[in-house]
Amino acid sequence: MKRIALSALAAVTIATVGASASDVKLYSDANGQVFTTAGEGRVALELADAFAPSKKSNITIVDKNSPEFILGKQTHINMKFVAEDNPEMWLKAGVRIQGTFETKEKDYLDNTKDVNINDAYLRRVRFEVGAGFNKWTSFTMDVRNDKANYEQAGEGTFNVGDAYVQIKKPFDTSLVNFKLFRAKIDVSRTETSKSAYTVHYDRPHVADEAAQYITHNRRGTNAQMFGDWEKKVHYQVAVGDGVQEGSMVDATGKKITDITVNKKVGSQDFFYGGKVKLSPFEGWEEKVVTETYFGQGQHFTVGAAYWKTGNIRTNALAGTLDHELMNLEISAHYKALSVSAEYFAFNGVVKDWATAETGKSDGWYALAEYVLTDLGYVAPFVRYESWDKYKDAAAGEDYDFTSTVAGVNWYLMGNSIKAGLSMQQDEYGETLRAAGKADETRFKVTTQFFF
Repeated sequence: MKRIALSALAAVTIATVGASASDVKLYSDANGQVFTTAGEGRVALELADAFAPSKKSNITIVDKNSPEFILGKQTHINMKFVAEDNPEMWLKAGVRIQGTFETKEKDYLDNTKDVNINDAYLRRVRFEVGAGFNKWTSFTMDVRNDKANYEQAGEGTFNVGDAYVQIKKPFDTSLVNFKLFRAKIDVSRTETSKSAYTVHYDRPHVADEAAQYITHNRRGTNAQMFGDWEKKVHYQVAVGDGVQEGSMVDATGKKITDITVNKKVGSQDFFYGGKVKLSPFEGWEEKVVTETYFGQGQHFTVGAAYWKTGNIRTNALAGTLDHELMNLEISAHYKALSVSAEYFAFNGVVKDWATAETGKSDGWYALAEYVLTDLGYVAPFVRYESWDKYKDAAAGEDYDFTSTVAGVNWYLMGNSIKAGLSMQQDEYGETLRAAGKADETRFKVTTQFFF
């Protein structure tokens, strides 16, 4: 018998006679017309398969390995639509929104400038999309608007975030994979993890500086090779576009583009570098970069990275400047408890654009979370950060910065729907306060919707 998909006419016919697919007989002639009675030149059509459930779902979203949260299992990253006629081709689409309500107290060295700010803003708005071309090649991108309504920033604008082609296992081994164009380089564990997968989506200040120090937002256009060996050894090497002048700051936080004289970056080398991570213990391998585990499983990982952008030429300095970054990381979790820490060392830091002196900087943070699985996946957490923003400071100068965050998350549907309460205390050394920095105390309500 000739087999066709159920047509609109067939559907109307079945609805009219109130019968099941097995009770209805339809026929088609050579011109493709459909009839309800047999006749010369008409061939019976088989309809049962049109009503049978698909053996393989072509639309997927729910993470079947997820715990059962109050609002159900969490979703995968984006909804996946698989082509019925070519299952190697697919489309993914998803959204992310992170909204914050906060009260912030700013304490300046000059007390007349002290201010309390009540603010509600959208930290992240994302539309994410991906496409699979074949079993090797896919494309991922997102369109984003960050910090809409933050203080007096207004609505903001949309721009492209990730936008990369991935070539997966072209030699049929997990050891060799490629990404091209706007994909993250691993300057930091917490910066490489999606903000949707972080414990507190406002990342440590020192990690945010690392994200800008080598290339723009750790995803300037680049070419990278990466892979793993049985999830025990992971590596990434990359080369690409260097620093973005609007993100270059001195040790006091002043941007090169904000100083009185028109200063800018004229030329620079491509950045280059890489990272290696190890999960040496059997059964403790890291399978995905995340800070949230929901009381499941275990992992232990250590890693080290080196990145460099050389010969940065700017009219703010005589000669050229080299930006070098070293990153060390360690992370582990066992069921409900997770801990992680990172160390950053910066070379080529400008002390002050006015003096053009350069030196070094280093900092670290540590994070811990405990998930109360029997209390609806409520999870208290704490994070501490210490950063010496200019290690070569003269006697009496204080470039130290510290930040403490304590709070609690409530995973209502894993990372798909979650809310949090937190308090954050940021404190600057006297030299930084004299340059205009203010100590801040922030009380935040954070929310996230993501799939």
